Amino acid sequence: MLAKKYLQGLLVFLALLAFFYSLFVWFGNKNGYAGVVMLCGIVALFLALLLTAKFNTYLYTLLILGFALAALLFPDLFTSLGPYELTPLITPLIQFVMFGMGCTLTIRDFLAIAKSPKGVFLGLGCQLTIMPITGAILAYLSNLPTEVAAGIILVGCSPSGVASNVLSYLAKANLALSVSITSLSTVLAPFVTPLLMRYLAGSMVEIALLDMMWNIAKMVLIPIVAGLIVNYVLEERAKSLHRILPLLSMITVALVIAIITASGKPQLVEMGWVLLAMVLLHNILGLILGYGAGKLLGMNEEDCRTISIEVGSQNGGMAGALAGTMGKISTMGLAPAIFSVVMNITGSLLASFWQARPPLK
Repeated sequence: MLAKKYLQGLLVFLALLAFFYSLFVWFGNKNGYAGVVMLCGIVALFLALLLTAKFNTYLYTLLILGFALAALLFPDLFTSLGPYELTPLITPLIQFVMFGMGCTLTIRDFLAIAKSPKGVFLGLGCQLTIMPITGAILAYLSNLPTEVAAGIILVGCSPSGVASNVLSYLAKANLALSVSITSLSTVLAPFVTPLLMRYLAGSMVEIALLDMMWNIAKMVLIPIVAGLIVNYVLEERAKSLHRILPLLSMITVALVIAIITASGKPQLVEMGWVLLAMVLLHNILGLILGYGAGKLLGMNEEDCRTISIEVGSQNGGMAGALAGTMGKISTMGLAPAIFSVVMNITGSLLASFWQARPPLK
């Protein structure tokens, strides 16, 4: 036990040392392997948190951040494997994540919508208006290249991601409501996302409505239904999948983000800070406006927290994969990749803040 604590302390010390060194190199404009050292620091901190159950809520965030940084430092590792391009793998990887989501759902999760329709449909309404509209406003004001800006809208028009359920649990929000909103928004995505994109981004990029509907259906809807069937047929035996699928899904999403980041590295280097600022603002506005909308609609504190997280946590992996099906992975795919990193950082911080402040009953 004592050795474990010493090892954890050493890893945290090495991580802090790596972070401070990287900041010194970056802001001092000095020669040095700042990025590589920072990546080593992230790995050290990941291993330190892996040793304790108390702080492992940040593991997913560090995993995403580490893969994204590795993709920027070593893009060749994430763009091809020998003669084979890796970008065609994005869609099947997202299908695996959606299948995993379906395996953790039951018919009871969808029946819960009927038991508490007000919260679900108010939350869904907030998600389908706040993020698409704010995304469109930011995209048109950003002065970014057209296809890159359209990626911001694409993120806003996507459903909430599985990470929102984890964040809701940690934030002491309404987990049942979170699962219901995520499930319903994902099931509706093949119909809602293309229509929103046609209306909000149709002047930026060509939106083939039926093609987009089919691409989202086979990427999201079919795998979720398959997962539901597997969960229903296997019943008790499926519980073993519940333990391993979330971890595999986390790694898979991180890999998708890395592939997208590596593919769009030249564009990220050119306009990274502007795009990062727009994406960060998009995410923060979603969290704030989602919480505020919940309050205005008279929802309790738990539900307001849930709406905030659901609105601010989009399925960036799906959005990036969708950009890939349109042949625009290195342009429209950039905002979803950055959003996935940003939302996990802000979401983890917000969840930790709320975790220390349980809502009054």
